[in-house]
Amino acid sequence: MSKKLVAFFSASGSTRKLSQTMADAIGADLYEIKPSVKYTGRDLNWNDQNARSTVEMRDPKSRPELADTSADVAGHDVIYIGFPIWWYVAPHIINSFLEAYDFSGKTIVLYATSGGSGFGNTLEELKPSAPAVGKWIVGKVFRSRTSADELKAWDASLNI
Repeated sequence: MSKKLVAFFSASGSTRKLSQTMADAIGADLYEIKPSVKYTGRDLNWNDQNARSTVEMRDPKSRPELADTSADVAGHDVIYIGFPIWWYVAPHIINSFLEAYDFSGKTIVLYATSGGSGFGNTLEELKPSAPAVGKWIVGKVFRSRTSADELKAWDASLNI
């Protein structure tokens, strides 16, 4: 078993594509963070104030329910957590994931997909959900079509 785990949430498929390429490139295991209720296109309509994603992101205490909690966090030292950027931060399902496991002493590397936004306050918003993390690394915002070679070089530059 790899000591690296790539755990990701993908609402539209972009982060899934990147994460699969990343796991292959860096020799990591792969786990998809899934909500108990899948997001639909309507749920992701950023222009609709009543869309599920908009409602969740307006409430900092929102914690979408996870479909399962079967990620083998305990068997890995380094956990890469990937997600799309929503409103300049990670979707709240990432908080749900962090709160569902014991990350004591683990290294967490955050990465994201976005059409143009950066990480914003992502780290500050996630840290309270996993206070026992040994080390946080804010990685990079990628395009979903980032090459395996680029991901491998990025991983090597982290010196983990």
